[in-house]
Amino acid sequence: MIMDIKIQAVHFTADAKLIDFITGKVEKLNQYYDHIVSCEIFLLIDKASTVNNKIGEIKLHIPGAEFFAKKQSNSFEESIDTAVEAIRKQLTKRKEKLSEV
Repeated sequence: MIMDIKIQAVHFTADAKLIDFITGKVEKLNQYYDHIVSCEIFLLIDKASTVNNKIGEIKLHIPGAEFFAKKQSNSFEESIDTAVEAIRKQLTKRKEKLSEV
């Protein structure tokens, strides 16, 4: 199942390299849960002059549930990487719960 991925960069334009990186990371979540409907990613810069100001938010939709992770770090790649890992853990937990029933 192909999921719908929407990437929104707030107040700046994300380059193709960053978009490809994010898409690749998010698509790997299909390995953990195969009924992902869509994924929204928001990239924000918190107070442009500070370090650790890159925020990556991921909202993932599956039938009957929604998962969310928000991470902040020095780079968007790092923020998205840790947010994807948080979502992966949520998906794995959900899958374990469903298999217990």
